[in-house]
Amino acid sequence: MTSAVDTGVWIRRYQPAPDAAVRLLCLPHAGGAASYYLPVARALGTAADVLAAQYPGRQDRRAEPPLGSIRELADRITEAVTDGDERPLAVFGHSMGALVGYEVAMRLEKAGRAPVRLFVSGRRAPSAVRPSENLHRAGDAELIHAVRGLSGTDDQVFENEELRSMVLPAIRGDYKAVETYEPRPDDRLACPLTVLTGDDDSTTTVAEARAWAAHTDGPSDAHVFPGGHFYLNDQAGKVLDVIRRHLRL
Repeated sequence: MTSAVDTGVWIRRYQPAPDAAVRLLCLPHAGGAASYYLPVARALGTAADVLAAQYPGRQDRRAEPPLGSIRELADRITEAVTDGDERPLAVFGHSMGALVGYEVAMRLEKAGRAPVRLFVSGRRAPSAVRPSENLHRAGDAELIHAVRGLSGTDDQVFENEELRSMVLPAIRGDYKAVETYEPRPDDRLACPLTVLTGDDDSTTTVAEARAWAAHTDGPSDAHVFPGGHFYLNDQAGKVLDVIRRHLRL
């Protein structure tokens, strides 16, 4: 098994590719961990140096409290990837990771280090506002039911009391980060943006996903795949094809 190469508290490199021409920063979903992107690192091999963010409150950072703020997560991750490596950087975020990626991209642009492309997956645009969501304040049973409905977490995690007690704080903290996030109306990117979404995602309609195009002055495109919120688990090959094509890997 490939072991993680720790480049600090926030970033994991499971298959370092120091000679790759581009870096790809991958940002997990709510409750997700850096290891979710291990298959991406393996699939891209030496073509891209895949960096996976590790949020507090999970895996080797389990003892740390989750941050509960998209902007604070983005601050810390931006600091971690502005480490002197001058290679071009692309950003890929799924679900909550899409919002974190959006904020990271804005910080990089303001620092004069704009990403070569932002990939946003499985998340409606910041401007596609829905009525107030407060799952982070719900009881454990309601929160677990909602997470199970997305089919992204092994049911055995919630059926085991010890595992459940380990993962719920991170999930609740992540939901708080997403549900309390308020975009700034004047924020707008300049970098190219690619939208990826499932055609049967209960959290994001195709129209809500396509609305991301209004958040950049750069070129944008959208790709709709069969499946729900975690469409990318079944469509990994096609998602990777989109990434390879845009990054010319």
